[in-house]
Amino acid sequence: MNVPKRVVTFGEIMLRLAPPGFERILQTGTFVATFGGGEANVAVAVQTLGWPSSFVTVLPTANPIADALIYQLRGFGVGTGDIVRAKGRMGVYYVESGANQRPSKVVYDRDYSAISLAGPGAVDWTRAFDGASWFHITGITPALSASCADLAIESVKAAKAAGLHVSCDLNYRKNLWKWGKTAAEVMPLLVPFTDTLIANEEDIQAALGIAAASDVHSGHLDADVYRGLAERVLNDYPGLSNVAITLRESHSASHNGWSACLHDGKEFLLSRKYEITHIVDRVGGGDAFAGGLIYGLLALESHREALEFAVALSCLKHSIPGDFSRFTADEVRNLMKGDTSGRVQR
Repeated sequence: MNVPKRVVTFGEIMLRLAPPGFERILQTGTFVATFGGGEANVAVAVQTLGWPSSFVTVLPTANPIADALIYQLRGFGVGTGDIVRAKGRMGVYYVESGANQRPSKVVYDRDYSAISLAGPGAVDWTRAFDGASWFHITGITPALSASCADLAIESVKAAKAAGLHVSCDLNYRKNLWKWGKTAAEVMPLLVPFTDTLIANEEDIQAALGIAAASDVHSGHLDADVYRGLAERVLNDYPGLSNVAITLRESHSASHNGWSACLHDGKEFLLSRKYEITHIVDRVGGGDAFAGGLIYGLLALESHREALEFAVALSCLKHSIPGDFSRFTADEVRNLMKGDTSGRVQR
């Protein structure tokens, strides 16, 4: 039996502190402590779906919180053997879940984290990529610091040199780009080494300077606009194999329409749309999409099936608290088959 080659992801993972339920940060006297970070979320999603993955990051030395994180990732089955321990601290982020017309809110406390202090040469990429076929990174990592941006560029170059398929989720976070360069100056240095690009419209405009004629805050997205947007990205970056764009219709913090499209240079595909009418936690939803798409492109028969699988997994992720997706491939397939009743399974 051939063992599938690993998916490797790289980025920062933080301690996540969230008020219980839908309380506000300054209302609660209690925080629920878990872990989260875009690239780790993808590794957990891929592993939970049944495909081997490993996560690479830089964590502080002699830190029991970092130790607990590693134990939890191992509990999911995610490989942690290439995690680097170095000077710095563990990043923290606070998340307040929105409801109805009150949006969710994220507060970062991640300055001087171990990974933000790291730079080129911190990771042994030859060892990290041994036995792997896919590498995933996001635009969060180069946003952390100038040295981290250099490390991110080093990582995608090493992955391409090793023959891996590279995916990049642009994941623009305006509150992180504070070290001197903008996303539009840095991300175009990573995309030429990317095979599969994942983004939403805002990401593409902020990170690549390519805009579409629609209003993401209007609550309604015209999917026809996105064919042209994807074609412009493919034209500007001819090395790309796929461009996937998520389409979120934000009717309120509790009610979103959720779908996505995929362009592989030959065919433009638009997924089914899910009306998610009671969002428990949307943080990590995009990462679940990325993890589902990676799994789908590796394990499923067609790009159509991969896209539908990714959207369905992300839809399910909106139903549970925390960053991590905790759904099996069979559970995703059940939703794809139309099982949306929510009836008790006995």
